[in-house]
Amino acid sequence: MRRLIVTEFITLDGIVDSPGGGDHPQAGWTFKEVEFDESAYELKGREQEEAGALLMGRRSYEEFAPVWPTMTEEFAGYNAMPRYVVSRTLRDTSPWPAQVLGSLEEVRDLIAGDGDPIIMHGSATLAQGLAAAGLVDRYHLLIFPVLLGSGKRLFDTAPKQRLQVVESQTYRNGIIKAVYDVVH
Repeated sequence: MRRLIVTEFITLDGIVDSPGGGDHPQAGWTFKEVEFDESAYELKGREQEEAGALLMGRRSYEEFAPVWPTMTEEFAGYNAMPRYVVSRTLRDTSPWPAQVLGSLEEVRDLIAGDGDPIIMHGSATLAQGLAAAGLVDRYHLLIFPVLLGSGKRLFDTAPKQRLQVVESQTYRNGIIKAVYDVVH
């Protein structure tokens, strides 16, 4: 069985909405509000090395697809690995080839197979659905010292989960890396 890891840029008040761009009024808060510290992003490089597949929701896919394929150095791992998009409406993945999964049951089937961990980027809605289905094994969070007050929250409707810290670090710019295993 494969492990499912949810990875997010998150504000101190739990917002995961539009960290690099998007519709939120404060879109781009990861680079507009916090000084860049390369060491804080070490986790992102490790995720690419360790993951065997990338999982996204439709909107995350639509935001990543025009950008990530052109970032051949930064996202070489993600560009090389199999990608899956959970969506009932997406039909065309030609901009960045991916297999469309129409339900959480299809995600469950994907996880049931053998292989390296599946890393889920982006979608708070998908992350909450995966958590409610008991499919999340780990959270990789880069917590930014920013309060936005509004926007999509990672744990808005997530079920009660017991988490165990497996790794943490604070960086000079105030970002906190927090890696939690879900206690099943």
